Amino acid sequence: MVPASGDARVIALGIATLSLLIWIGLALGRDGFWLTRERDDRVPPLPDLPPLPEREGPGVGRPKAGVALSTGQPTPNPSLPGRGVEERAWPTVVAVVPARDEAEVIAESIASLAAQDYPGDFRIILVDDSSSDGTAEIARTVGSERLQVVTGAPLAAGWTGKLWAVSQGIAAAGDAPDYLLLTDADVAHAPDSVRSLVARAVDDDRVLVSLMARLRCESRAERALIPAFVWFFQMLYPFATVNRRGRGLGAAAGGVMLVQRRALAAAGGIAAVRSALIDDCAFGALMKQQGAVWLGLTDRAVSIRRYDTWASVAAMISRSAYAQLRYSPLLLAGTTLGLALTYLAPPVLAIFARGAAHYAALAAWAIMALLFQPMLQFYRRSPLWGPALPLIATFYAGCTVLSAWQHKRGRGGLWKGRVQADLSA
Repeated sequence: MVPASGDARVIALGIATLSLLIWIGLALGRDGFWLTRERDDRVPPLPDLPPLPEREGPGVGRPKAGVALSTGQPTPNPSLPGRGVEERAWPTVVAVVPARDEAEVIAESIASLAAQDYPGDFRIILVDDSSSDGTAEIARTVGSERLQVVTGAPLAAGWTGKLWAVSQGIAAAGDAPDYLLLTDADVAHAPDSVRSLVARAVDDDRVLVSLMARLRCESRAERALIPAFVWFFQMLYPFATVNRRGRGLGAAAGGVMLVQRRALAAAGGIAAVRSALIDDCAFGALMKQQGAVWLGLTDRAVSIRRYDTWASVAAMISRSAYAQLRYSPLLLAGTTLGLALTYLAPPVLAIFARGAAHYAALAAWAIMALLFQPMLQFYRRSPLWGPALPLIATFYAGCTVLSAWQHKRGRGGLWKGRVQADLSA
């Protein structure tokens, strides 16, 4: 129990009250981030755009880009609001997949893209980023005519590895595509994934549509830590705020990003974020300057990368956590104290304090657990993980400190042998 002295009781009550106010503010503010309402399966089915006619000659059966319907008469297209009666074909899409030593997952990922039921012209460009495990050869075994494999050039100065590979894929795509699907090599897509992304982009007039791929949640470490990873991301970047039209907070999830090619070019291309370690959020902010963006949860795209150990999850978190704090020791100290006040103080005081401090801390802990429930339901995890959120948050705080330590040692942003953090910071 907290000692019964008056000063100790006042301090405990002050901390407990502040923690409770923080959680009440999070529950009522931040656009209801915790409700997980922004999902691609919660919107009505979007009307189909008319398909393109089939290509004549070689490659019969594959749609031809840029050919309008030959119906003889313009037809109404309800999926293009405000444009009246006009002819319109499904836009041309090119998927760009950067891959570095992805032998374990690349076949499933590329096969899922090759199996898309997209009615328009759709191609896949895999950029092999100096892989040493036969990634490109494994991808070719999928045997899809849609696939083009590009051998990546050595990493250019000032670029992160992933974005350098993406830039080469975009260059290989040329000016033909209307949209670019930037997707990770560890993401597997449902057959209607591209169709759904394009329909949303066209119907809702979005220059960027991004999906937070459902992360693998099977090992003990994944079950304990992965739902919180997405929950914390939503707290930092509330999807409803991101999706609101006009200037403001922009973000994206790097696993699945469908971007309008002309809008990307107007924004300065992928080079505009070439050194960003948290490249998806930087990219989302960049594209929101060009128009409306949309970010949501999904079951249509799933990450198949395994995080079987606590250490592997810690490595994933620590790779970019310090970059989120702009490599600032002051922000690191403030964040650590803030996490302790927000997550650790409620259970500690609920257990050891007495009187009003006990009840205020217990209420804060209860709100915390309740706010975590929708995400636990989305990942089909037990609601009992809710009260464990303080321990989970402590793990994440430790990973943030680890990230700062790795940066100090010159190993910040380490990914498959590459140090990518800004060492000049």
